[in-house]
Amino acid sequence: MNKKLIFAFALINVTLGLLISASPEPCLAAESLMIFAGAASKPPTEEAAKAYEEKTGIKVDVIFGGSGYVLSQMMLGKKGDIYFPGSSDYMELAKKKEAVFPETEKTIVYLVPAINVQKGNPKGVKTLQDLARPGLKVAIANPEGVCVGAYAVEIIESIFAPEEKEAFRKNLINYTESCEKTATAISLKAADAVMGWRVFHYWDPERIETVPLDKSQVIRIGYIPVAISKFTTNRPSAQKFIDFLLSEDGKRIFRKYHYFMSADEATAWVGEKKPVGGKYAVPKDWIKK
Repeated sequence: MNKKLIFAFALINVTLGLLISASPEPCLAAESLMIFAGAASKPPTEEAAKAYEEKTGIKVDVIFGGSGYVLSQMMLGKKGDIYFPGSSDYMELAKKKEAVFPETEKTIVYLVPAINVQKGNPKGVKTLQDLARPGLKVAIANPEGVCVGAYAVEIIESIFAPEEKEAFRKNLINYTESCEKTATAISLKAADAVMGWRVFHYWDPERIETVPLDKSQVIRIGYIPVAISKFTTNRPSAQKFIDFLLSEDGKRIFRKYHYFMSADEATAWVGEKKPVGGKYAVPKDWIKK
């Protein structure tokens, strides 16, 4: 009797063991990152996200748009692991609103404002003042939520005489919603010229050309910062992605698109030392109601 019981228990244990070993392992949710990014870095950031995903297996979702707009999205949704705006202006705002961990902020690359025109410069735009010529179609990004638009307004307000500013505003055909759409206005020939970033040329070299501003007209050099969002659910993983952007592999991707890797590089291109970063309060009469 005892032998039969022992055999029965042994049979049950073996059967249970086989069932457990045959059962599929519980599915674990794949690790992922969500980044809210200004479109000033779109081409290299897309490439960096893909490279990081291939290297680590961690899915990277990037939401692009005007830096102010994606900051609002991140805060309203209370989600996102990283905030990656197109300029210091919006990182300062994010810190003021306590939307990021300030101690995690790093600078990735530097930007210089410039005029962008169609390849071959068919309208013969040579100077900032040319943007006030009658009949020219000009676009800038919406300065209320897009960093490059704020830089454009700062330059116009600082350099143009009142009559030049009025003529420039008559030529404005559109406020674009992001850096990407500002560059696209030239690519699609929707505008004759835009006030954008020098790097737009390298986003689409077959259709975009850059006309440098006179060094006296560059008010400040911009930079693209990054920081971990207060809404992250995986701070260590977010930090690893930032570390990747700062690594040689990450820098190589940004160099491919001719971003300046230091303030000295940007200064050398401008031809004169300028303030780096900072913020600018856009006058209310530039804000569309």
